[in-house]
Amino acid sequence: MIRRIRRRFILIALAVLALAMVLVAAVINGANWINVRGELTETLTTLAENGGAFSRGFGARGKRSRGLQNRLDESRYFIVVARSNGDYTLLDTSRITGFNEEELAAVARAALASGRSGGFAGDYLYTVSEQSSGARVAVFLNCETRLEGVRRLALISCAACVAAILLAWLLVALFSNRAIQPLIENAERQKRFITDAGHELKTPLTVISANMDVLSLETGENEWVRSTQKQVANMRGLVGELIYLSRLDEEDARLQWTAFDLSGAVQETAEPFEGMAEFNGKTLELSVEDGVCMQGDASAIRRLVSVLCDNAVKYAPQGDAIRLTLRQEGRRAVLTVENGVTAPMDGETLKHLFDRFYRADASRSKESGGYGIGLSVARAIAEKHGGDIQAKMTKDDRLRFTAVLPLGGHPLR
Repeated sequence: MIRRIRRRFILIALAVLALAMVLVAAVINGANWINVRGELTETLTTLAENGGAFSRGFGARGKRSRGLQNRLDESRYFIVVARSNGDYTLLDTSRITGFNEEELAAVARAALASGRSGGFAGDYLYTVSEQSSGARVAVFLNCETRLEGVRRLALISCAACVAAILLAWLLVALFSNRAIQPLIENAERQKRFITDAGHELKTPLTVISANMDVLSLETGENEWVRSTQKQVANMRGLVGELIYLSRLDEEDARLQWTAFDLSGAVQETAEPFEGMAEFNGKTLELSVEDGVCMQGDASAIRRLVSVLCDNAVKYAPQGDAIRLTLRQEGRRAVLTVENGVTAPMDGETLKHLFDRFYRADASRSKESGGYGIGLSVARAIAEKHGGDIQAKMTKDDRLRFTAVLPLGGHPLR
């Protein structure tokens, strides 16, 4: 449980940080692009209005005009006239170097052929104006340097985001135990309380049971004695399950790790439930692949199988065919137990099935017996073996439990 809390804490912290970093990077790059695009558009518009010529006066616009004048001085651009007969003429290439006329003509031809009045053509921002003679005059502003700056900022910000997330992951992983220490201490106190209370309850339960046995010998069998003995047996079973589950939750809990025949263990554990199912008007069908072996705690795995079979036999409707299958998939064993239900379960109910003392149907559970922690025990056993167990509804509205167990054995301690 502590590992799940720690993993969830790390994932939530990283998700929040990643979202914040992405938003910051998006805002910075978005603002930068808006600013660059605005400056380029202003420069191009000024060039187009003056036919490529511009004065060096600043006028009343102050610093903004000075900035525009500087950009005009540094601009690299050329002008093209497209006549109605399809001819293209380069009017002014004096402000652009490093390109031959064929390259510039190709850029102009592609842009003018699109029929747009302006936009980007590669690294050029252009605008087209119609002349009274029917010709079109296009001014192309080379934006390579500015666009390269935009791309470089985007790359640097993305790299910074990734680096920050990785650094945060390292730091959160290192200090997560300290952050969730109150939760760890609370969980440890709960486990100690369950274990201590369980051991304390065993003595009075034993005394009550012995007293009932003596009373039964002296006065004979009666419904009150039988009822008390039944409740004592239920309490003993509940205390035992709680202590077992509490021990599984301990970080240093050690299972008896051995190599064993998983196929044989599943078969032997499930067979007694065939008679129980038949007695209750149901059937249990077994499909166990032979030769599946694994490293793990054989008694714990048997308990997992027993919990799933017992749960299916108790809660499957009359006349239902319960199916248990075991198969090997690569280095994993997949155990499934499937049974019908009186009513389909929604996602919220399925999510809580493995919670302690959770009842999907409280009235039916009371009639059928059980403590409400069997599936919690099954999940703890699967996770202690490095596996997982899930519940879902099939397409034909049947409840299916799927336990996936690594065959090599990866105990969590």
